[in-house]
Amino acid sequence: MALAKLGAVVLDCPDPAALAGFYAGILGGTVEAEEGWADLTTPDGRALAFQASPGFVAPEWPAPDHSQQFHLDLTVDDLDAAEAGALALGAKPLDADDRSRTWRVYADPAGHPFCLCAC
Repeated sequence: MALAKLGAVVLDCPDPAALAGFYAGILGGTVEAEEGWADLTTPDGRALAFQASPGFVAPEWPAPDHSQQFHLDLTVDDLDAAEAGALALGAKPLDADDRSRTWRVYADPAGHPFCLCAC
C-alpha cells in the first residue's frame, strides 16, 4: 500500500517565474507565480513547481560531486500516519517539528529532501 501520491517536483532556481515560463514553453500549460514561487500545470494536469533559492548554484551534470538541487512534494491524506510510515522506511526529519503547518520536511535515506504535504 502506498503512503503518498506525488504532488509536484520542485526545482530550486534564482527566478521561479522565468524558469516556469521556460518549461511552459516546452511543455505547455499555465503558470501561476507569486513572490519566490511558481507553479506550472501542464495540459495533462501534471504539476511542476519552482522555488527561489538564495545563493543558488546551478547543478553540473554529470558530476558526482555536485547536487541536482530538487526536492519532492508528496501529497498525503494523513500527515501523522504518512510520517510514521516514512520514518519506518528510513526517512530522517529535517524540519518536521512545526505541527501547525500543512507540510513537513524529511530527507530520504540518500539525503535528498522531500516534503509530506496534507491534501
